[in-house]
Amino acid sequence: MNGREKSDSAIVATKPANKAGKPAAERVEPRAGTKGNTDQTSTRRAQNRESVSHGLERVRQVARQRKKEQFTVLLHHVTVDLLRESFYALKRRAAPGVDGMTWQYFEAGLEENLQRLHAQVQSGAYRALPVRRQYIPKPDGKQRPLGIAALEDKIVQRAVVEVLNAIYEEDFLGFSYGFRPGRSQHDAMDALSVAIDRTRVNWILDADIRNFFDGLSQEWLVRFLEHRIRDQRIIRLVRKWLKAGVLEDRELSVSETGTPQGAVASPLLANVYLHYAFDLWAQRWRRLEAKGNVIISRYADDIVVGFEHETDARRFWDAMRARLEKFELALHPDKTRLLEFGRDAAAQRKRRGLGRPETFTFLGFIFICGRSRRGAFQLQRKSRGDRMRATLRRIKGELRRRRHNSIPEQGKWLKSVVQGYFAYHAVPTNYRAISAFRHHVTRLWLRALRRRSEKDRTSWARLHQVADAFLPHPRILHPWPSQRFAVKHPR
Repeated sequence: MNGREKSDSAIVATKPANKAGKPAAERVEPRAGTKGNTDQTSTRRAQNRESVSHGLERVRQVARQRKKEQFTVLLHHVTVDLLRESFYALKRRAAPGVDGMTWQYFEAGLEENLQRLHAQVQSGAYRALPVRRQYIPKPDGKQRPLGIAALEDKIVQRAVVEVLNAIYEEDFLGFSYGFRPGRSQHDAMDALSVAIDRTRVNWILDADIRNFFDGLSQEWLVRFLEHRIRDQRIIRLVRKWLKAGVLEDRELSVSETGTPQGAVASPLLANVYLHYAFDLWAQRWRRLEAKGNVIISRYADDIVVGFEHETDARRFWDAMRARLEKFELALHPDKTRLLEFGRDAAAQRKRRGLGRPETFTFLGFIFICGRSRRGAFQLQRKSRGDRMRATLRRIKGELRRRRHNSIPEQGKWLKSVVQGYFAYHAVPTNYRAISAFRHHVTRLWLRALRRRSEKDRTSWARLHQVADAFLPHPRILHPWPSQRFAVKHPR
């Protein structure tokens, strides 16, 4: 991954030579007309999300070929078939919004409901309902606000997002990973790991945007959308969602900033905002201002930027702060920091009489400058302890609630919990952490069983046998980052 390689949709961006040409993502192309975008018929999409309607495929081709194209007619792609698919993509057991409508109730009269909803959207009679505010605990003990939208709003939002994705997936840059189709958190970590391992990086800027989802400017968001979207019916739909407000304790509040966390459209809108406010600027800065190698990885509002030179890192930090302030955003003062990190960090710090390189966190993992068994540099990942403790507290509370269930019932539930934890955390170099997690879950299970009755004498040896029968044993489930990265993005 050298500095002259093109950025593409598959890799953490690395700095090309300063004299290199513009990458494809920024190429300026002549404005073309909209002929061919309005007369395409839509057909029902397959459930596997691989095939798309002919109309959306045409939109995707135009978006790919004409980077400055403004789409004037898009709402006709929101068909009854697309609404139906959006409905079936929703979670069946999701909590209802302010209207109290459940997935099962809507399905009972599905075709009639879809026809009515489609007519309202196309005629402009559709009205967005306020989102219902709930709070979920964060690992640091604080509460994270979550908005629960009404069912019909979820259906319409998902359908519109499907249409907009056909455009913006051709625009978004390769180092943007958050909430995008076909891209996962592990893809972001793989790309970052490969970039640090193969690129001369000595400094890491671990940046976090403060209060991003609640603080972004709705006015700027609409202006960013209008760079590509000139169908005012789509813009009005977005405005309706932004202005629908939040219902909390029977009080309605409408804000001029933010997009509700938990809403179906929020991730795409957030990516559009940061694409223009940060991504395009960062790529241009890397190409024109940096003196050495630069790598970038962004997942939603979590940003990691690696630099070869400390001077580049500090100049970028200052420029990034000013850039975000222009669009009414700010870096979190406590969560944004610059640290010495990389292949040569340990040796350089040792020569200066300093300790081991600092670590940084990204997507639930601690990234560590480690050594392999042969003594070579090895980027290691370890599950964050605070996140693990928060998960164990939730398990403890749920075990208390399920205390009097039978052991097979408890074991079946715990099996699903441990499997889910391993599915995300069982990455190379993290074996000790997942082993510790299973051990703590087993101890919590033993305590819960012993508290069922004063006469309960379940021994550790006995429960160990029961745990072996139900709980999966720790093992690494994910390949090394370089292996999966090479398969997904062959060069």
